[in-house]
Amino acid sequence: MAGVIRASDPAWIPPFSGLSPRRFCKLITALRREGADPVRRGLPLEDRVLLVAAYWRTNLTLRQLAPLIGVSKLAADRIIDHLGPALAPQQRKRFRPDTILIVDGTLVPTRDHSIAVQSKNYQYSTNHQVVIDADTRLVVAVGRPLPGNRNDCKAWDLSGAKAAVGRTTVIADGGYQGTGLVIPHRRAHGQAGLPAWKEEHNRSHRKVRARIEHAFARMKTSRILRDCRLKGDGVHHAMLGIARLHNLTLAG
Repeated sequence: MAGVIRASDPAWIPPFSGLSPRRFCKLITALRREGADPVRRGLPLEDRVLLVAAYWRTNLTLRQLAPLIGVSKLAADRIIDHLGPALAPQQRKRFRPDTILIVDGTLVPTRDHSIAVQSKNYQYSTNHQVVIDADTRLVVAVGRPLPGNRNDCKAWDLSGAKAAVGRTTVIADGGYQGTGLVIPHRRAHGQAGLPAWKEEHNRSHRKVRARIEHAFARMKTSRILRDCRLKGDGVHHAMLGIARLHNLTLAG
């Protein structure tokens, strides 16, 4: 059956991937360079990438999405399982000495109860620690998912996000107390208020830290991060791949 969605028609790329056709082509070139396109029959790499991106962006079931691409449900499932991990961004290993990073955790409602637990939003969720560059707003690290009831100060270490950034300066909210990160000033016990200079620091801190909230808002236009049906490592691969698409979108 002929599909109605094809990467050869540039009009389908922005609504189903969130990327411009030029950035989509750049992604395809990078994936081929990384060895994500072994010789095989079936859909070309461009259409397979569009299928994965469309699945993450729309959160349609595979029974709904597969006919739009012109493949069976089982074939679509295999494509997502194989290509989803390949869309993960390359891990940055070094940062400039003056780099400032921002970290925060976000909850992703996840139906796989073997990796998710009920969290503060009363849904079964996973906690994802995301680190962005404060200047470029690009995602530089995503920790492995933890149960949604795990607080951020522990998730920062256990998820691997801390190890990924080394000794780079990182700012965070007050939930990361005791981690050594740059967090807002807090009133001491019995203290009526903060000195003016600390209040000013906190205002500046909030303005910078808001950038990661904006990043979460853009990433969660991919509806799979609002209700993830994937099992096992699927939610982690989706978060990584969406981070890469987010970075490509910001790159222009």
